[in-house]
Formats: sequence, C-alpha cells, structure tokens
Amino acid sequence: MTDPLDLVHLRTLVAIADCGGFHRAAAAIRVSQSTVSQHVRLLERRLKEPLVEKAGRGVRLTAHGEALLIEARRILAVHDESLRRLEVVAERGILVGCTEHAADQVLPQLLAAMRHGFPGRTVRFRIDRSTQLAQAVARGTVDLAIVLAGAETFGAQVTELPLHWYAAPQYVPPAAGEAWPVVAFEEPCGLRQRALQALDGGEHPAVIIAESTSLDGVVAAVRAGLGVAMLPSTGRTPAGLVVRRELPEVGTVGLHVAARRGIDPELEELAGEVCREFFASRAHLRSVA
Repeated sequence: MTDPLDLVHLRTLVAIADCGGFHRAAAAIRVSQSTVSQHVRLLERRLKEPLVEKAGRGVRLTAHGEALLIEARRILAVHDESLRRLEVVAERGILVGCTEHAADQVLPQLLAAMRHGFPGRTVRFRIDRSTQLAQAVARGTVDLAIVLAGAETFGAQVTELPLHWYAAPQYVPPAAGEAWPVVAFEEPCGLRQRALQALDGGEHPAVIIAESTSLDGVVAAVRAGLGVAMLPSTGRTPAGLVVRRELPEVGTVGLHVAARRGIDPELEELAGEVCREFFASRAHLRSVA
C-alpha cells in the first residue's frame, strides 16, 4: 500500500505558496521555520522530487511543487469541509490537553472555569507528555493544551516553573569523580537534554540510569533510589522525594497554552487567564518546593 501524504505537511506547502516563503509560512501556521523546512523535506522524500528551490533571497515552487500544490489545495478543501460537517455533531465538545507535571493542580480549576464560561459544552481532557500534546494541537486533534516549552516555542507563555533536582531521602550520592545516575523521560524530551547538559557542563558527569514515558514512571524510579531527576516545580514536592541542592542550578522552564488553528479566541484566552491566575497565587510555593 502506498504511504499516504501527511495533511500537516501539505498545509505547510500551501502556506509557503500563499505567504511567499518559509519565514512567513512559519508565522502563519504557528510553527518554527525549522519545522517548515522539515515538512518540505519529508514531502520531497515521500515523492522523490524537489518541491522548493531558491529564487534570489527567497524561494519558489518547482514544477513538481506547483503540481503538488494544486492537489494539496483539493485534498485540504475536501478534508476541511468534511471536518466542518462532522463538527456539526461534535461542536459542543472541547478537548483539552495537559502535561502531567501540572495536571492534578491546574485541571480542576480549569474545568470549573470552562464550565462556567462555556455552559452546555462538554469538556474532556487528555493527559500526556508536552511533545505529544504539541503535535496533537498542530494536527488539530486537541483544541488547546498546557505544555512545557521545548526546543521550539509553541503557544503563549503563562508562567515559568523553577526546575529542581529530586532524589529519594535515602539516596547516597556517588563518590567524587563518579557519574551521577539520572532518571529521565524517553526521547524526545527537552528536560532530559537540559539535565545532562547541566551535569556534564560542570564537575558532575552524568549517565542515564533509567527512563520512562510517564511522570509516574520517572518519580517511581527516583523514589526507589535509582538516581536523581530534574523536574519542574508546581508548588509541591513529589511524594517520597526531596530536593537535592548540591547539584547545579538549572533555572526555569516556560509553561505555555497552545491552541489549535481556528479555535474560539475566548476559549484560548480563558485557559491562559486561569493558568496565569493559578500560578500567580502559588508563586511563593514554587520557589521552595
């Protein structure tokens, strides 16, 4: 069976044609310029033809790119019209994603605010890693999501969360010169890279001793004494862990609200307002948790 074309990649190609270049296309579809370039490369690899070429200081579509553009517009028009018809049935629902790091504290307040601000609409939640949620928002399968900032800026920042090193109370640090065992999320993960860079950049070599796809898995491994983990603080230390302050300080990480293209602006603003108010009220706790 022939591999299907990716609708997100096709939408990127249309944006390049409509906006006249990669930079403007990236701004229009709310992704980074490197993501736009990656989408083009994947389309070219799939079709085994060059689609974009340099033209002075800008770019233009090749003959193959122009041919694909025509088909892309047709495919996306049919796709979007189908969604509009289906959303007549599902228009009352709102799907909200949230990173595991903030879910148990933010979601109750966010749910209450949405029920009050949008009465009659069903609110559902998806708890996942920030990378997966950001991709789901870009695809339009999640309406909005509360995510940690990664390598690429996505959505509007609502606060910054301090990063701390955590370990089990009984954890014994390695001897001088030995590597610190680190528990981390599986790739791709921006926090994982920051943890390793922070340790390797100083006098603390590091090695990944355990990894998990979930926050519960990371916390369980640290609680078992396998190593240390770098995690954002939302005002409460994970049960069974303590902060280790002898390791290098690692600053903060942004918490963003990302919204799919075409979402009701009032819905996006409400989510951002709830998050800003919630974390502003707990700022004094996050710095010490």
